[in-house]
Amino acid sequence: MSEFLDASDDDYFSSAGLRLTVDLTALTENWHDMARRSGAARAAAVVKADAYGLGIEDAGEALYTAGARDFFVATVDEGVTLRLYAPDARIFVLSGIWPGTERRFFDNDLVPVISSDEQFAFWMAVLADYGDYPCALHVDTGFNRLGLRIDDAIALADDVSRPASFAPVLVMSHLACGDDPTHTMNRQQLESFRRVTAAYEGIDSSLAASAGIFLGEDYHFDLTRPGIALYGGEAVCGLANPMRPVATAEARVIQVRSVEAGESVSYGRALQLRRDSRLAIVSAGYADGYMRSQSSGGVPLRQAVPQGGHGYIAGHKVPVAGRITMDLTIFDVTDLPENAVRAGDYVELFGKNMALDDVARAAGTIGYEILTSLGLRHERRYVAEEARPSTAA
Repeated sequence: MSEFLDASDDDYFSSAGLRLTVDLTALTENWHDMARRSGAARAAAVVKADAYGLGIEDAGEALYTAGARDFFVATVDEGVTLRLYAPDARIFVLSGIWPGTERRFFDNDLVPVISSDEQFAFWMAVLADYGDYPCALHVDTGFNRLGLRIDDAIALADDVSRPASFAPVLVMSHLACGDDPTHTMNRQQLESFRRVTAAYEGIDSSLAASAGIFLGEDYHFDLTRPGIALYGGEAVCGLANPMRPVATAEARVIQVRSVEAGESVSYGRALQLRRDSRLAIVSAGYADGYMRSQSSGGVPLRQAVPQGGHGYIAGHKVPVAGRITMDLTIFDVTDLPENAVRAGDYVELFGKNMALDDVARAAGTIGYEILTSLGLRHERRYVAEEARPSTAA
């Protein structure tokens, strides 16, 4: 397990200025949920970006113990770390292989995802020196991010002169609009990907990440790649999120102060108080991933949630007051009972009472960015809460 705190370190954890509780039971329940939704396809687990900010060591080990045997990471370093916690899993490295990294792939049994002509050429040179070794092919079906062109991938499959040592174990692509079930591009990419899979008959194929799984069995193929849904995030826009919350972030109240009507709050005088108020100043700011764009004012580009973000304390939602700063955020607790909030208490920034994606919308972003921007100053605790009944359809 990682060096982060576990549930027995209550004294140390309780003193942290910013703390994050990760419910590993909820994480594994979400994986089982997505595995059921994947039907006949196997469900992998995407643990890139340090398991979306929640810790690749503990999250990876929990998912492996739950039954995941295919994992996706972004970098070779992540793959090396994960190998310690998923000893016989198949680990795909999405950024592929580059000169100087060969030994790390081979020594840790990692599978490179080949995504460009340059990587393919290098991979052929590697195979010439090292012999047979598995890889995956990433084909671009319309995203225009990474991937071989469709025609090039099909031509490669038909090329009888290609080296016999070139034997991909997976062909994959990625949906650009999977979070919008009505978008016509989903079907266009599906048809394009079917052209590719027909050329690679007998080789595993993968198209659907979290959102694609919800599109139905046509998109599942042999292997699905759930990511954000595992961590409790919203995968499909406009639909109720069926996933269990996994992470709860809290920040300590440093001070509660009384301020008179007419005074201003924080930088730029973006908020001027219309009533006598009580303000709770907490030990988290944008350096900790609590984004400045959730400020209650002074953010001219945000339109979706003009009033800004909220926290949760003493059974109530409380609004952000003024601009969020680097290390501190101010919440208006005027409407709470007089002694409901004191210095040393904790405000929930997101988690069980403040949905991750509601917090993200208030910041004009998505849950992915909130999770992966948590920074290094939080103390992390892992718990395994009692399993809850499944909500899987």
